[in-house]
Amino acid sequence: MRKSTIRRKTSETDIMISLNLDGSGASRIKTPIGFLSHMIETLARHGGFDLEVRVKGDLHIDQHHLVEDTGLVLGQALAQALGDKKGIGRMGFFMCPMDDALALVALDLSGRPYLKYDLRFKARKVGDLDTDLVEDFLHAFAVTLKANLHIKAVYGRSDHHKIEAVFKALAKSLSQACSIDRASRSRIPSTKGVL
Repeated sequence: MRKSTIRRKTSETDIMISLNLDGSGASRIKTPIGFLSHMIETLARHGGFDLEVRVKGDLHIDQHHLVEDTGLVLGQALAQALGDKKGIGRMGFFMCPMDDALALVALDLSGRPYLKYDLRFKARKVGDLDTDLVEDFLHAFAVTLKANLHIKAVYGRSDHHKIEAVFKALAKSLSQACSIDRASRSRIPSTKGVL
């Protein structure tokens, strides 16, 4: 069973994430930032993962701790659910159109964390989410998942559409990378023999 539950409680945040990689896209997401909840729900739905997320944090300071730590715990949950990564596809790529926006995501569950991020915004917020924290979320996610993650908004007028296109493309890329390759299900997908 490719499942995990991670709880991280600090003086700044309290986060619990339960994940089933082989789910149906069902989710129960509760964060105090509506647009963040929407993006995590989008990730579950389009990735085909079952995901439960409960987040509390020190929003009286600002959103940074909560958003970054949520990305961190989500990456940990995925890494734990993947286990030794035997038989996974390992790499994924998707281009997602969202009305006026087009986003590209490519990733490799290589065990080597890296984020290349090319996404610019006109507004400081989308809904109630500080747009500069999208990068912090994705960086924390890539580091704890130990994934090589490349993200680019090719173009777009609406900041909302650009972010949503990124999360949909990330979901589809993760679905590819996490899927089991039936032909090599007992092997680690690396010439090194480890990821």
